[in-house]
Amino acid sequence: MRLDLLAALSGLMIALQARANGELSHRLNNGLEAALVSFGSGLIIIAVITAFNPAIKEGIRNLRAAVANKEIAQWKLLAGALGGSFVAIQTHIVPLIGVAIYSVASIAGQTAMSLIVDRIGLTGGGKKLISKRRVAAAVLTVLAVFVSVFDRIDAKNLSLFAVVLGCIAGAVVGVQRALNGQINEHSHQSFTTSLLNFITGTSLLVILILGGVLIGKIELVPLPAGPWWIYTGGVIGVIYIAFTSTIVQHLGVLTFTLFSVGGQLVGSLVIDLISPTNGVNVSAYLVTGIVMTYLGVIAGGVSSSRVQKPKRL
Repeated sequence: MRLDLLAALSGLMIALQARANGELSHRLNNGLEAALVSFGSGLIIIAVITAFNPAIKEGIRNLRAAVANKEIAQWKLLAGALGGSFVAIQTHIVPLIGVAIYSVASIAGQTAMSLIVDRIGLTGGGKKLISKRRVAAAVLTVLAVFVSVFDRIDAKNLSLFAVVLGCIAGAVVGVQRALNGQINEHSHQSFTTSLLNFITGTSLLVILILGGVLIGKIELVPLPAGPWWIYTGGVIGVIYIAFTSTIVQHLGVLTFTLFSVGGQLVGSLVIDLISPTNGVNVSAYLVTGIVMTYLGVIAGGVSSSRVQKPKRL
């Protein structure tokens, strides 16, 4: 299969994961518990893979050496906690606004945050100039969020607060990917970075849930018997990591991102058409917002923001 099609398929996986985690959250009426099920199952799967994969173990040793030599700050290893926060937000708001609107909002957040992350050089690859084209792309994607929900602003079944949370979730992902870039630079093994993400993300969710139970804000409930697909969030996450860790090396980050976002947006629209959440309707405004989001990503992607190299003294 062509790599560009595989990249688009990875974007579809993001939409499928959002739908599965969102439905599990709806049935449990507990977003944090649903997020823990997703992250925890992913951790179990990648832990089993690690037990039989020497390369991942070597990556762990490389990362330990980098920390010991103070080549990377210890706090950056907590990038997975941001992933846990992202899944927690995702599982809570998808039942409220649907996969499509959530995808548009999260991509808008990612685009806006990417400007900041690239400018300060958080990825470890140097600072990147903020071009007018990239700013225009960020504005366009944020505007796309407004367009996609325009016909439902006064609707009682749309939570504008949930839309804002979707943007925040996207911004969190932008920061997480930047930190993971630095971790990858020292581990030299993408699956080692993934393992670390699942460990820290699951740990954060466990702490939040235990704290909520102790203060009486959270009540754990038995997991529903089905349908089976609501438990696929963790599996999809692991498969997605496997896709990204190999395809990006051949296509490059830019091309992969463009095809991935295209797959995510089209997939999210199809999911909301075939298996919509309660109260979610696909309108012309939503379709227009998705098209605008994709155009914004393309506009920002084709910009050749160069890395600022230090001047020679």
